[in-house]
Amino acid sequence: MSAFPNSADLLHVLPELIWCVFGALLMLLQPLTQSRRFLTIVAVMGAILGVCGNFYSVHNTGTAFSGLIAADRFSIFFSHLIGLIAIMVILGANSYLERERLADAEFYALVLFATAGMGVLASAQELLTAFIGLEMSSISSYILAGYRRDVLKSGESSMKYFLLGSFATAFFLYGIALVYGATGTTNLLRMDITAGAESTSILLKLGLALILIGLGFKVAAAPFQIWTPDVYEGAPTPVTALFSAGPKAATFALLLRIFADVHAATQFWFYAFWILAALTMFAGNLGALLQTNVKRMLAYSSIAHAGYILVAFAAVTKLSADTNIGAGPAYAAVAFYLLSYALVKVGAFTIVSQFGGAGEKHLSLDDYAGLGERQPFVAAALSLFLLSLLGLPITAGFFGKFYVFKAAVDAHLIWLAVLLAANSIIGAYYYIRLIVIMYMRDPIPEVAATTPIRFPVVVNVVLAIAVIGTLWLGILPNYALNYLLKPGLINDSQSQITQMK
Repeated sequence: MSAFPNSADLLHVLPELIWCVFGALLMLLQPLTQSRRFLTIVAVMGAILGVCGNFYSVHNTGTAFSGLIAADRFSIFFSHLIGLIAIMVILGANSYLERERLADAEFYALVLFATAGMGVLASAQELLTAFIGLEMSSISSYILAGYRRDVLKSGESSMKYFLLGSFATAFFLYGIALVYGATGTTNLLRMDITAGAESTSILLKLGLALILIGLGFKVAAAPFQIWTPDVYEGAPTPVTALFSAGPKAATFALLLRIFADVHAATQFWFYAFWILAALTMFAGNLGALLQTNVKRMLAYSSIAHAGYILVAFAAVTKLSADTNIGAGPAYAAVAFYLLSYALVKVGAFTIVSQFGGAGEKHLSLDDYAGLGERQPFVAAALSLFLLSLLGLPITAGFFGKFYVFKAAVDAHLIWLAVLLAANSIIGAYYYIRLIVIMYMRDPIPEVAATTPIRFPVVVNVVLAIAVIGTLWLGILPNYALNYLLKPGLINDSQSQITQMK
């Protein structure tokens, strides 16, 4: 066997390679140029080329590196989504970094390294490979959370994220060890084949439970969500935009793959997902009701939306046993929800980032009073994002919640569907409250005396992508849904398992 991977394997991980190469290149360029525009162009080019690197995998699906990486339509979808998030975050961060006088190259490099880790996490077919992707993403994220080194709250954010993230990683790694002890493999497709005895099955379930705890931290599922408000508030707002969308999409992708391929997980963890979904929805929405800081409100909102996605996970566990319906629609509901959610969250946090001003001083709800009159286009965009998070028609969030709700009803999870509807009503209060403040309340004198916040061209590009995407998915969702509902979104594990036998 050759010591070097073949060209086909390398081409299947081309996006991650490109993101890593451009991250290293940016760090080398930092001492050679002081042009922020040039460094931003290089970073955006690297993010775009990484997305384009999926071209080979689109036409040549399969596995790479002896089954460690799955290059299927599922991983390609999430690679595109993660790459889109990176592009929007880099563009949106340009003016923020200049205003806060922070170094560009290191920031962009860390974003690209984190993006590469998320790509590995979303395409991993083996648990140690997933662990490598998780660590690539996490280490970069810990540094990004404390990127404003002179701000005490940013340092606190980084330290909390690092300490709690380390505990979560320990749970994840110990879970992998137990799974390996039970099955003799860390390959997801082989676990059901090797797990036969009852004692082995119990050990496997215990290992999967620890893995679920580790990944539950990354997606901010209750009761593992306590880090989210403080980290989101203290981190630079462009970093908060990345945290709210990227790691959540990659981690949910890995969870979907685990619960698609390992039937011990699918059959055993229905009640775990039911309870997690209910707790997470209420923890997020009830916490958001009390917030007067926009970043913290959106942080609690992110927790609530993780709960909505977990409703679809509970449906997956039910529908997987139903040969007539199957879990395909529930998988598609999760993927579609993550796409619509990412566009909205990055767009909303981009507005908060720009509107916060130097030192992020304007983050309270009162600072947004009268925004509809002072800056009507910005207020309209933010209102659209909030209404999408609420789930109103003609926005992407409407179909996102609709298909999650439908998956729950199809799985006969009526009470969970009722809780989802009730939490959507609770969420309406704090979303509409901000809209009312923007359009129906006069600005405070300090804000009224200042000139309107300038939104540079690159920031407007990010907002345009988010607005167009939100409306497009809300009016014409079929293009995305037709792709997601095609058979075999996740690798056809049954045929591969048959071959392994």
